[in-house]
Amino acid sequence: MKKLTLLLCLIWVAQAQAQTVITNIPGRNTLTLNGKWHYIIDPYEVGYYDYRYKPYDANPHPTGGFFLDQHQTDKTQLIEYNFDKSPTLMVPGDWNSQDEKLLYYEGTIWYRRLFTYTKSNPNDRVFIHFGAINYESDVYLNGKKLGKHIGGFTPFNYEITDLLKENGKNSLVVKVDNKRHKEGVPTLNTDWWNYGGITRNVDVVEVPQTFISDYNIQLEKGSQNEVAGYVQLNGPNAANQTVQVSIPELKINKTFTTDENGKAAVDFQLKKAELWSPKNPKLYTVTVSNAGQSVSEPIGFRSIETKGTDILLNGKSVFLRGISIHEEMPMRGGRAYSESDAQTLLNWAKELGCNYVRLAHYPHAENMIRLADKMGILVWEENPVYWTIDWNNPDTYKNAEHQLTDLITRDKNRASVIIWSMANETPVSDARTNFLHKLVMHARGMDSTRLISAALEVHRDSNPNDRIVEDPFAKYVDIVNFNEYVGWYDGLPEKCDSINWIIKYNKPVMISEFGGGALQGLHGDSLTRWTEEYQESIYKHTLPMLMKIPQFRGVTPWILCDFRSPRRVLPVIQDGWNRKGLIGQNGTKKKAFFVLRDFYKKMEEKYK
Repeated sequence: MKKLTLLLCLIWVAQAQAQTVITNIPGRNTLTLNGKWHYIIDPYEVGYYDYRYKPYDANPHPTGGFFLDQHQTDKTQLIEYNFDKSPTLMVPGDWNSQDEKLLYYEGTIWYRRLFTYTKSNPNDRVFIHFGAINYESDVYLNGKKLGKHIGGFTPFNYEITDLLKENGKNSLVVKVDNKRHKEGVPTLNTDWWNYGGITRNVDVVEVPQTFISDYNIQLEKGSQNEVAGYVQLNGPNAANQTVQVSIPELKINKTFTTDENGKAAVDFQLKKAELWSPKNPKLYTVTVSNAGQSVSEPIGFRSIETKGTDILLNGKSVFLRGISIHEEMPMRGGRAYSESDAQTLLNWAKELGCNYVRLAHYPHAENMIRLADKMGILVWEENPVYWTIDWNNPDTYKNAEHQLTDLITRDKNRASVIIWSMANETPVSDARTNFLHKLVMHARGMDSTRLISAALEVHRDSNPNDRIVEDPFAKYVDIVNFNEYVGWYDGLPEKCDSINWIIKYNKPVMISEFGGGALQGLHGDSLTRWTEEYQESIYKHTLPMLMKIPQFRGVTPWILCDFRSPRRVLPVIQDGWNRKGLIGQNGTKKKAFFVLRDFYKKMEEKYK
């Protein structure tokens, strides 16, 4: 019995190590698998299930299962697929924008990539790392299943050391399924495009037998000079090892020892360090070392907290001049994924006068966050708990918590990230509030240094001019954010002039969404819907209205760019696009862009 228990423990440990999500992929020894991948469209999933609807990977069959990537070896053999003769898609990228017939496709597509790999050191371990796949993926290497991942916007990896054919041809096959599910996170109903595919980078990562898998090097909560964090080793010799953390520019070189779980607590003092801010986005090269290996990356140090109704960055009150952004390139009409995509979007935000962006409604690509670090742009990151989730389903909660975990794990060292958002526009109920509160407790347990928020909804009472922000979940957040659409879904723009906001929380208040639709280039008077003048009028009336709120400390209007949405079907005007962007799908700025830019110039002057 003891031997069986030990064996099960060893299996569990091996599986846990294989599933360890490795952080800081850009700072490691990698081989990119980006590029052309062959693909097979499989709406009936015949490559996964036999005719009795039993999965081939659980019921092996000599020729069943596309993941086997088989080829005919004699003329009598029956194989009804061929990756080599199938078309290709670019990875990273969504399939919807690459092939017109896949524009609305929701279902399964199989991807296949061949690669060769030779290890730098014969004793090293090798992982395959995916930046994200939307939404559900089954991954196979050389016909063997590595695992299943659920969630469309966070990274994951599998160890492939024992399956890798060194100096030989390796077949990596991925079954990708973007079908929406009631119990999913997000759920069935959203107001954005359900892009399918391998949407972010794919890398082969080589590491030593015992390697630095993760670390957190950030300022302690409430401090501007005390660093508190950890270094995590993974491997057979992770316990009782020395690890070093160095910042050469600050002449810091500290040594720590791992515990029996391979984790070392890190604490030291920064002396004469420049704090990171939008005006001075100072980054230091931080290096973590152990037994001859080292991992480096640029890290900034800053403090973020609230005091009463103020948001304090490095101890100084700040107004967050923001904009909401979807992970989409309007001119391409597809998922944004590259560094140049991130540069384009954040350059527009900078041109608008932003010091802050809300990345909605899900975790965006890591290169977006790293670029925000460099450019000095504060960031709100959001878990895809959107609208009406299956609040009473334990598996739905586990899914949401898992995605939040992966997001915090990936971006906890980014100085730009100041807010973890739990949800967007969720209807009030006890089940929903308990669900979100559990997420808050989990987030604070992982990272106590950042602020917690969510995009809440507005309510009305008997007075037609009163708008009330009251939500039981508000007591768990650091900043009260809400979405409001007076002038678009709630009357005409001039209605803003008579609205009274009733907000009783002694916390900073931010408006996470406001705005209205306009087709770029369509002009008319300020009362004609869909014209640039109507949208401009909304901004001209909304901004003075918001300034009357005593706790008003920031805003992220909806939205930087027009984006695709199947909900938006009005011919000629929408044609499958949400038109609330300040920039049209052609990349041209609308009139409201300049209204907001002028407002931000005044607010920047006020908060100098």
